[in-house]
Amino acid sequence: METIKGGEFLIKETQSENIFITEDFSEEQQMMRDSIKEFIDKEVWPNKERFEKSDYAFTEEIMVKAGEMGLLGMSVPEKYGGMGMGFVTTMLVCDYISGATGSLATAYGAHTGIGTMPIVLYGTEEQKQKYIPKLVSGEWFGSYCLTEPGAGSDANSGKTKATLTEDGKHYLINGQKMWISNAGFCSLMIVFARIEDDKNITAFIVEYDADKPNGITMGEEEQKLGIKASSTRQVFYSDTKIPVENMLSERGKGFKIAMNSLNVGRIKLAAACIDACRRFTTESITYANERQQFKRSISSFGAIQYKLAEMATKTYVTESGSYRAAKDIQNKIDELISAGKTHQEAELKGVEEYAIECAILKVYASETAQFVTDEGIQIFGGMGFSKDTPMESAWRDARIGRIYEGTNEINRLLSVGMLLKKAFKGELDLMTPAMAVANDLMSIPSFESPDDTKIFSQEKEILGNLKKTFLMIAGKAVENYGMELEEQQQLILAAAEILIEIYMAESTLLKTEKLVQKTSIEACDGQIAMTQLNLFNATEKINSKGKEAIVSFADGDEQRMLLMGLKRFTKYTNSPNVIALRKQIALALIDKNAYCF
Repeated sequence: METIKGGEFLIKETQSENIFITEDFSEEQQMMRDSIKEFIDKEVWPNKERFEKSDYAFTEEIMVKAGEMGLLGMSVPEKYGGMGMGFVTTMLVCDYISGATGSLATAYGAHTGIGTMPIVLYGTEEQKQKYIPKLVSGEWFGSYCLTEPGAGSDANSGKTKATLTEDGKHYLINGQKMWISNAGFCSLMIVFARIEDDKNITAFIVEYDADKPNGITMGEEEQKLGIKASSTRQVFYSDTKIPVENMLSERGKGFKIAMNSLNVGRIKLAAACIDACRRFTTESITYANERQQFKRSISSFGAIQYKLAEMATKTYVTESGSYRAAKDIQNKIDELISAGKTHQEAELKGVEEYAIECAILKVYASETAQFVTDEGIQIFGGMGFSKDTPMESAWRDARIGRIYEGTNEINRLLSVGMLLKKAFKGELDLMTPAMAVANDLMSIPSFESPDDTKIFSQEKEILGNLKKTFLMIAGKAVENYGMELEEQQQLILAAAEILIEIYMAESTLLKTEKLVQKTSIEACDGQIAMTQLNLFNATEKINSKGKEAIVSFADGDEQRMLLMGLKRFTKYTNSPNVIALRKQIALALIDKNAYCF
């Protein structure tokens, strides 16, 4: 199987047989998925009200049960008490455990991801032996203490200090952290502090026992818009004494640890949005089928069908991209281990390779979750605004997804920034295809029609043209601004929208193409319709964002040429009937009375 490098999707064509789709789950993965769904449906979904009443003890109780099931150590090597599962399986678990409530999704993600993985990936053997088994079993829970009142997106600007004692055996930590998930029931903290006037922060493992606080005090539970039963507190350190051997990795490596932890957190956050989208799309379909107005079910109305089709399509797209990237990461990890790298090195490098895709997925998935729950409220109408239905809490829970693991604005800027950085370092050859696009603009366009006898022939041609759109705009923007481009944030944000839509549209097309090969065109008519609808929506958005970008930095003849290129690259030979596509998708959902893809 050929795996393309991170960001290379833009300049290389991926074959559908080389991507992973959920229909490729092994028997073991299917059993795991089913057992988690049963656990959530039995233990969590019927008790949503307890989460909404800020029952933190109940969140902890569910987390303990997850530990007993082995769900807290999916990706942790077996020698430390974990399951030693591959990256795709850890995504699957994160996907299905997170759908019912954002409170559990946050507690689970914070503990298994940023609370545990820094020790797995950066810890010494002694640190791993001492702490990981307790975190995996659920005996202890972890939290991640990075954010400060003055250090949010600028994580490396934290003021918390670590001072070496005179005997050289301990560090004294002084400072304040805020928005700390799991703080109310954690026994271990990954704390970031600055030693002396170091350029970069350093990470430390800090044990916490409420009976022996060691200079640690907690603020009251934050009263939040959503994720009500996710414990979130400020943490204050006053001469908190920790042994020098509890430094994580090396002095000054904290910022690197923080950034790499966020890469993993971003793709796991995408996974955590998927089942929520499935669930709340299903809730909306069921309600629309039951709700009668004007002597008919509201699901029979075109305006409602529009919403259901778009909700299902965005959910399908999110799943397609998330599992594609997960398998790419897993393949890279396996490749590095085969080449002699340790589990730590392989996992770190594997995720880092696909940091661009992780950022893309975080943005798209979190905004899809917000879209789905928002449209769900609209379908429920007045009832959607009531706490008596699940939509109101789901909408509030979804809102945090666009903020944590780096705001969506930061992730958009990062996705383009990391891509260009790879190009400048010679890791990705963007210049050759960008030059080819520039030459293409000067040539006479082809008037040949795509081969309609092959599935997605027109769609693949359009997708190739959308990639040319990005290369055309990015190439000219770099040419005009050079190293000053990073100051043009609104331009980069527009380019990021184009990049995101390309990756997600291609992932969806490849998933559906593979599914057709596994089954038949007839069996996949709904998936084909969603793929076509999504590509149409993506093309329209790229056309709009492309114009916004071009007119911001080009004028005169250059602007006219670029706008003509944009028009050519976003043009359909045979435009799809999107109203018919939405109706087709909606009718399949209405018939099954659930999200059925």
